[in-house]
Amino acid sequence: MYSDIERRGLVLLGCGKMGSAMLAGWLASGVSPTAVWVIDPNPSDWVRGQGVHINVDLPESPAIVIVAVKPQMMGAALPSLQALGNSDTVFLSIAAGTSIATFETILGDSTPIVRAMPNTPAAIGQGITAMIGNTNTDANHLQMAENLLSAIGQVVQLDAEQQMDAVTGVSGSGPAYVFYMIDVLAQAGVAQGLSPELAMQLAKATVSGAGALAQSAAETPTQLRINVTSPNGTTQAGLEVLMQDATGLAPLIKQTVAAAADRSRELANG
Repeated sequence: MYSDIERRGLVLLGCGKMGSAMLAGWLASGVSPTAVWVIDPNPSDWVRGQGVHINVDLPESPAIVIVAVKPQMMGAALPSLQALGNSDTVFLSIAAGTSIATFETILGDSTPIVRAMPNTPAAIGQGITAMIGNTNTDANHLQMAENLLSAIGQVVQLDAEQQMDAVTGVSGSGPAYVFYMIDVLAQAGVAQGLSPELAMQLAKATVSGAGALAQSAAETPTQLRINVTSPNGTTQAGLEVLMQDATGLAPLIKQTVAAAADRSRELANG
């Protein structure tokens, strides 16, 4: 699966939380540490202990370069890799809000570039990443990128780069919405007489358990909701509030995702 990477090498530009999560996944799935070059001004003790090359001369023609620096650091970091552009080295970016066109401008318009959007559950191997390649990528390039991204969770391929803004609004920013839901669910429990500790334990387990059930069940989330809703019972009473047409959860989430997607478009346009 990683033969080209083992032969030519992999370069990881930036090894913070997401970069480290990916590196851990690659090493666990069989990538040799000696095939990995890490460029990071402050590598962690964990990274230093993995046997990878750190801040040393790069291979002449690596199979892939993963760009995992923050978008605001892109301008300073990428020019150092310009010599690898316009070749068969693939650039895989997980930098939010940075378009393929931006990379083509810096690296050359013949460079194979894959843009990807993972989310924070990738840190525990439970993420989902959307990806799209430019016109210079072929099936082998995309498969190599997907193999690497699969180390941190599920991977989906998009039909067009424009979809990335919607992905940002749903799965990229989505974990923050869920974390907030856990908070407010716990607060609601406290308002009904539970201790803060018990309410938070119940809220966390309820959200994580429901998510796991939705992921593994054959039924749709709609059917799962119906299954747990007894006529005129407690769940129905709560859902009647959440499912109000004008003020319920559906219009609120629609507005939330739209706001995040709009902001993603604004950032991409500078």
